[in-house]
Amino acid sequence: MIMKNLSRLVLHFLILTTLALSLFVSPRPAFAAPGIASVQPNPVSNATPTTLIITGSGFVTGTVAVLNGYGALATAYVSNQVLTADLPTGVPQGTYSLTVINPDSTSATLANALTIVGPTATPAPTAFARPLIVVQSYGASSTEVVSFQDYDFEMTLVNSGQATASNVVATFKQGDFTARATGGVRSLGALTPGQNVRFFQPLTSGSLSGNLATLEVLVTYTDLNGTIYSDTFTLTFQVYKPPPGPAVTATPTPTSTPRVVPRPQLVISGYRTDVIPLQPGTRFTLQLDLLNVGSASARRVTMIVGGGSASGGPSGGAGTPSPGGGISGGGADFTNFAPVDASNVQFLGDLNAAASLAAKQTLVVNATTKPGAYPMKFSFVYSDEQGVSYADDQAITLLVYQLPLVEIGFYQETGPLFAGQPNVLPLQVVNLGRNSVALGNLEVTAPVGGAQFSNNVSLVGVLDTGGFPFTLDATVIPDVPGSLELLVTVDYTDDFNQPQQITKTLTVEVMEGFIEPLPTDGGVPEPPPPVPETLLDKLLRFLKGLLGLGSSLPNPGGQFPPPGEVPPVEGPLPRG
Repeated sequence: MIMKNLSRLVLHFLILTTLALSLFVSPRPAFAAPGIASVQPNPVSNATPTTLIITGSGFVTGTVAVLNGYGALATAYVSNQVLTADLPTGVPQGTYSLTVINPDSTSATLANALTIVGPTATPAPTAFARPLIVVQSYGASSTEVVSFQDYDFEMTLVNSGQATASNVVATFKQGDFTARATGGVRSLGALTPGQNVRFFQPLTSGSLSGNLATLEVLVTYTDLNGTIYSDTFTLTFQVYKPPPGPAVTATPTPTSTPRVVPRPQLVISGYRTDVIPLQPGTRFTLQLDLLNVGSASARRVTMIVGGGSASGGPSGGAGTPSPGGGISGGGADFTNFAPVDASNVQFLGDLNAAASLAAKQTLVVNATTKPGAYPMKFSFVYSDEQGVSYADDQAITLLVYQLPLVEIGFYQETGPLFAGQPNVLPLQVVNLGRNSVALGNLEVTAPVGGAQFSNNVSLVGVLDTGGFPFTLDATVIPDVPGSLELLVTVDYTDDFNQPQQITKTLTVEVMEGFIEPLPTDGGVPEPPPPVPETLLDKLLRFLKGLLGLGSSLPNPGGQFPPPGEVPPVEGPLPRG
């Protein structure tokens, strides 16, 4: 009979417990469905272990990456947009799909996410574009080339490649001819695909004994990545031979030295901007340092930003003499940089030989310009003291960056901070730009000391635009009360693969640490208030009473007995 009643009590206990738990146990939270954007690096070799970086959305702590057809990978949670997974050595070659699975069983799969190659695999050849400078035409100022005479040689170069040729320099080597006035070196600026440049070089012929005279020209240039190219061209000229006739007695004549005609020559010896770095939409002032390296004064120097010419005669290249006329600068290239406050044509005055001057131009970077290195062309139109006009074309390179636009601060009020006690710093980083940015570590420190930190470094990863912040709850223990200066830094890599940092200084106030005072009257401290009893507690106490296990209220802390009861005495009782 007793066993039967006991069985009924146990059954009732189980039923009531199940009902109570159904009232108080909250349902398991559901996570947002994950998504995969990319897997890097790709492809990878199976000869060495590799750490994969998986970017996407909806990742949580406990998300697992599975390489379909191989198995689960050791996965680490970085943020809700970034996971890392360890790919071991020896994974069979092939193209795999990747699946991420959240703890609530929601998943996402990226087809053909990763290609694994063997240790001896070589990448397929990649087609690339390069500049290629060739000679389009050339000629001398006289059809009859004879010994010991001065000539002006014309040469036209064209870029027949698929990429822009920068810093094009033509060097005339000494042989049958000797360069005059310029030292035999011509700086021609930059040539876009299909563009040509025509220029002149004064030369003096030497002793020409054969039927042909040769002239070697070395042309060097670079692409936009800095790769250097060089080509040597051999130009040939017919040597004039006098017709045979009766021999006559030669009359000694004095040998004359070839006449060197002095001329001015302007070069850009340096340049700088008042804003660093340049970004799309930046307004800045460009200063050029001009130097006259020629042997004559340059008169009425005019600078044309973006390239131009002097009208009224045939268009020439660098150092091309041409008749005087107007200045044409309307056809300049303003794709990436445009003049403001003044036109692109400036009158600079006269510049004596070996003298220098500074020229300034206010420009703005086009808002649609992408980050990169951009050549900028300048033309200088001037004349010498005899009134002969010249036009020199030169180019410089300006770097444009796209810096991350982020806001660093607290996502809520920090509340009072106390010295000597742990305090939480609710930090956040918000992307205010128009595009997603990849950031490195977020770290908070005290630059002048006075505090200890924990959990103060975390990897941000890819931060999307649209106001979705990255948060970090760092812990700080200030040493003394007062103002505490915090330095928050975020690492990133700029558009030219150089490590950079974003810094922000935050100031918080620290109060004196709070210590609960002990009673000073020698009395007994007040007992703690009773813990509120829930329905489940009452139900369990009722069942314990039915089973004879006691149904008294719990005594929290075990220090203060219920009113009217005597506390138990520990140890042996005293003898009476």
